[in-house]
Amino acid sequence: MSEAAAVPQGTGSKPVMGVTSGKFAMWLFLGSDGMSFMGLIATYVALRWGQHEIWPKPSESLAINLTAFNTFVLICSSVSMVKAFAAARAGNVAGLKFWLFLTIVGGAFFLGVQAYEYNQLIFHENLTLTTLPAHVIEHNPNATTLFGATFYGLTCFHGFHVLSGVIYLSVVLILVFLGSWTVNRIEIVGLYWHFVDLVWIVIFTIVYLVE
Repeated sequence: MSEAAAVPQGTGSKPVMGVTSGKFAMWLFLGSDGMSFMGLIATYVALRWGQHEIWPKPSESLAINLTAFNTFVLICSSVSMVKAFAAARAGNVAGLKFWLFLTIVGGAFFLGVQAYEYNQLIFHENLTLTTLPAHVIEHNPNATTLFGATFYGLTCFHGFHVLSGVIYLSVVLILVFLGSWTVNRIEIVGLYWHFVDLVWIVIFTIVYLVE
């Protein structure tokens, strides 16, 4: 395949309701997956609202600055995904490879920082599913352990989605190197990645920023 050869959009896909079958299937998946996230977020909000007086402040328990930087990296990876799709539409295979690779690096970096954050919280701050950091308990002896349970439940669920996205993107990148790709496939993986990024912005705002 030429480095600047245009690839027809939707090759091998039958249209469903005006869109390709692959894109339609992805929208269905994202709709159902979005409801799962909504359920977890609603649970966190309900528990926090019901125990607001004893709920630990994120600024006292979480590394907000580190996670803010990690969020910025994930947003940048969404931008690189947009660039990858633009390169695909233009038939710029070299650009497509570069931007897809950069997106993968951004996702992998996000997971690495999240793993580091968990390590610090669990082994240095003692923030597990059943305990809270000593300095938090000292200032708020009635602090609920549901904070740790809901925090890990929500962020881990999202983390698995990022990991799935990195694997998905890696497979797509391999297919690009093999010359087996279409604009439609790039757009579909882009939909998933933008969804993961958007959900994280909501989670970061609710869990880390709202006191």
